[in-house]
Amino acid sequence: MAVEHALLTWAHLVAASVWVGGGLFLGMVMAPVLKRTSMTPAERLGLMVAVGRRFNLAAVPALAVLVGTGLYVSHPLLARPGLLLESSYGTFLAIKIVLVAAVIVAFAAHVRLIRGSVEEDVASGRVPEEGLRRLRRRVIILGELTMALSVAILLMAALMDAGV
Repeated sequence: MAVEHALLTWAHLVAASVWVGGGLFLGMVMAPVLKRTSMTPAERLGLMVAVGRRFNLAAVPALAVLVGTGLYVSHPLLARPGLLLESSYGTFLAIKIVLVAAVIVAFAAHVRLIRGSVEEDVASGRVPEEGLRRLRRRVIILGELTMALSVAILLMAALMDAGV
């Protein structure tokens, strides 16, 4: 049982590293570097979308592993919902579940916003400058929201682990 728990924890931590670390890299490293290039806004957005699509090949499975391992480890407590509010661990778990649901919604909206047809319109220059600014702003807001929620989930996990 201890080995099983260790492997589940390891998978959960690796997946969290991919999901949060990759997202933070895109927002805190890549995006600011791209701003300093001589690329047009459409080219920058196109490159960011292409990199984001490539990242999603690892990020989406990582998110699935996070949800799956989290539910598996939490199922004894979730089977008795009344316990969620009887301890700080349960309260933090309930908050974490709500935050995970919010991450999934924000990420789905982010992916839907930059679906293939939008990417093609941007690449072909069919999106006017004002539309490009609005699209970029929405992409940034949803990306930042997704990462802020993800970091908050990490805080809940740390509080649960610490037994606060």
